[in-house]
Amino acid sequence: MSKQPQIGFVSLGCPKNLVDSERILTQLRTEGYGISPSYDGADLVVVNTCGFIDDAVAESLDAIGEAMADNGRVVVTGCLGKRADEIRAAHPGVLAVTGAHEYEAVMAAVHTHAPLPADHDPFVDLLPPQGVKLTPKHYAYLKISEGCNHSCSFCIIPEMRGPLASRPAGQVLAEAERLVASGVRELLVVSQDTSAYGLDLKYRPDFHNGRPVKTRMTELVRELGDLPAWTRLHYVDPYPHVDELIPLMAEGRLLPYLDMPLQHGSERILKAMKRPAATAKVLDRLKRWREICPDLTLRSTFIVGFPGET
Repeated sequence: MSKQPQIGFVSLGCPKNLVDSERILTQLRTEGYGISPSYDGADLVVVNTCGFIDDAVAESLDAIGEAMADNGRVVVTGCLGKRADEIRAAHPGVLAVTGAHEYEAVMAAVHTHAPLPADHDPFVDLLPPQGVKLTPKHYAYLKISEGCNHSCSFCIIPEMRGPLASRPAGQVLAEAERLVASGVRELLVVSQDTSAYGLDLKYRPDFHNGRPVKTRMTELVRELGDLPAWTRLHYVDPYPHVDELIPLMAEGRLLPYLDMPLQHGSERILKAMKRPAATAKVLDRLKRWREICPDLTLRSTFIVGFPGET
């Protein structure tokens, strides 16, 4: 059998991007590509970029430059890929540029520039059912949707990752079962807007193990709670139906933890950010939530120095 092509890989950015990297790596291994731990041993390097803030753009461009200098055959993907002209201006020799979660385009570029030998037999390159994971064995990210329908004035995510696109509940639950069967004991649920899960699908039912399950956050979390693993929610905006999750936390079906990006405490600034401006209502809801689940932990992010703040 001919030599197996080796692909180097650099993954930058957030957990959602990490899941994209895992999916690309899984497809590479499924098709028979090897993964090189170094640039000099690779036939080609894929750089999965981040473009959310200026520092992330600079880090991504530096990583592309390093791969170009040490290898010279580079395919760029990820959020910064939406700004292909900027990438090619800095690094005109890159082989291809694709946007975020454009898995097929990445694989097409790899096929073009590092084709598999004609005698490759995919049946001898078996993978575990959970695919390639870049996290420690005890936890894994479970991405339930892509994109976002909001137009927050400070955020470029909808431009880079597109509108909300939810995965059907049955597909998510099947992946969760495979992860738990592989030894994962904590599922970190991620998306751009976890609370909006299923809105684009009008919460239509899907099927899991022969049963209908609504593609909606509460129903999904209730099913995940039946698995022998912790479930932790990230990127949860305070939609009204988040109230339904707190009793599940009190029952022990869901970790009493919410990652909720509130962004600011001033209603004037929130309006300028094009964010929901109902600070007092959020504080009242937090009080009620803690009455139901005293152990609730809230993690949040806040922007300091927003234009017009001072």
